[in-house]
Amino acid sequence: MSFESAFQQWRQGERRLQASRQERKRMLERVVEELVAELRRRLGGRFTAEELADLYETGTSWCLQVAMRVAPEDPWAWDASIVTDAAFARYLREAADFAGGRREIQA
Repeated sequence: MSFESAFQQWRQGERRLQASRQERKRMLERVVEELVAELRRRLGGRFTAEELADLYETGTSWCLQVAMRVAPEDPWAWDASIVTDAAFARYLREAADFAGGRREIQA
């Protein structure tokens, strides 16, 4: 999967999160926050947008495990198209080569 495709998918996850019902948003946010923390542990300090996309492409089944741990009684909060994609979108903002809503291409 290209970065551009992943980026679009992640942005869609953010939109789904924002459009979620108010009574569910708090739990969804908790799951996203924990997923972002796990991304930070997995990628560490400095990383690129491409590295984040590569991690996404290798598989995100670990995200389900995190979501189940955070919200064991709320299976609706495990929806990867919301929580996983929104978490990747948020963590992308910390990429060394991502600024102003776009990736900076290094020459």
